[in-house]
Amino acid sequence: MHLRSASFTPIAMLFLFALMTPLLGADRKNNSGDSYLVYVGTYTGSVSKGIYAFQFDTGSDKATSLGLMTETVNPSFLAIDPSKKFLYAVNEISNYEGKKSGSITAFAIDGKSGKLAFLNRVASSGSGPCYLSLDRTGKHVLVTNYDSGSVAVFPVLSDGRLGNASATIQHSGHGPDTTRQTGPHPHEIEVSPDSRFALVTDLGLDEVLTYHFDPAKGSLDANDPPFAKVAPGSGPRHFVFDSNGKFVYVLNELNSTVGAYTYEAGGARLSLFATVSTLPESFTGTSFGAEIAMHPNGKFLYASNHGHDSIAIFAIDESSGRPRFLETVLTGGVTPRHFEIAPGGSYLFAENQESNNIVIFKIDQNTGHLTPTGQVLDVPAPSCVKFTRLRH
Repeated sequence: MHLRSASFTPIAMLFLFALMTPLLGADRKNNSGDSYLVYVGTYTGSVSKGIYAFQFDTGSDKATSLGLMTETVNPSFLAIDPSKKFLYAVNEISNYEGKKSGSITAFAIDGKSGKLAFLNRVASSGSGPCYLSLDRTGKHVLVTNYDSGSVAVFPVLSDGRLGNASATIQHSGHGPDTTRQTGPHPHEIEVSPDSRFALVTDLGLDEVLTYHFDPAKGSLDANDPPFAKVAPGSGPRHFVFDSNGKFVYVLNELNSTVGAYTYEAGGARLSLFATVSTLPESFTGTSFGAEIAMHPNGKFLYASNHGHDSIAIFAIDESSGRPRFLETVLTGGVTPRHFEIAPGGSYLFAENQESNNIVIFKIDQNTGHLTPTGQVLDVPAPSCVKFTRLRH
């Protein structure tokens, strides 16, 4: 059997081209993807000078360096407000303007170039600030001061600058670890999904504290009960809500575990129902938990291990919320202090602080598995990554 070559008249070829054009356009649209500004907080010193940025295009999986966006000391954690107009950075120091305090710096974001314009800088009401977040209205910045053991709230003014603290609470007490828990060390503070409460993980106290939060006043008041205890010596570091606000997952730094809690929204009550390790059973070295995040689809939970230098992946049971350990994936560097899942849930950026790089992984949204894309970004002492859409 012989096949004859097809021949087309000019009219037929035009007809074929008209049919194919929408399909080709769709392919181009899909391949173009979205473009994001990726801000990187760092620990400054002999190499790093402040906050760096990249442009990341999801269509090509490529990140392009934009260089240093602004100089500022130890911007170890960043937060972007809901309007995407302002970026806030802790300055993780212990002395600011002669006071035993760190500071917080506010910047305006140029959505086209990524440049950050300095707005103002205020004392953080405690030393060694290590984490900050915004409430859901973007009208308040909440901060934890790790070294001095306090938490504080700052109003955001209409132009993005920070006002004087509207609330400051000093924690007290200690845990059983005589090296890491000699005093309070609050590590993360976030407002609950309904904006009625603020939750704080305190590594030094082995507690997850809950406060009534008033979004109109920016005030914090003790809840009843005021906290949920974790196992002695666990050292709770970071936490994340599930997408429905029914469960809270707490990453314990000192014993490399994740505690799964039911969350009673009416009274912000936490009840532990499962604890899982973030490390493979065969691991016998020293490692600490660092960061935790929920995939946007709610099916997978990720937690980083510095020491083992990996990301642990858990499957989440939809009905019970119970996490099931799947695997660990090496981050391709040393000390993954933090990682961030990109908008859309297709990529994970793992910052390896001591090897001065960020490794980009592709996320399989069916299995949760992480596969390196081959993109490794050179950044001095990276400690935090935040995304915002690039405006053209």
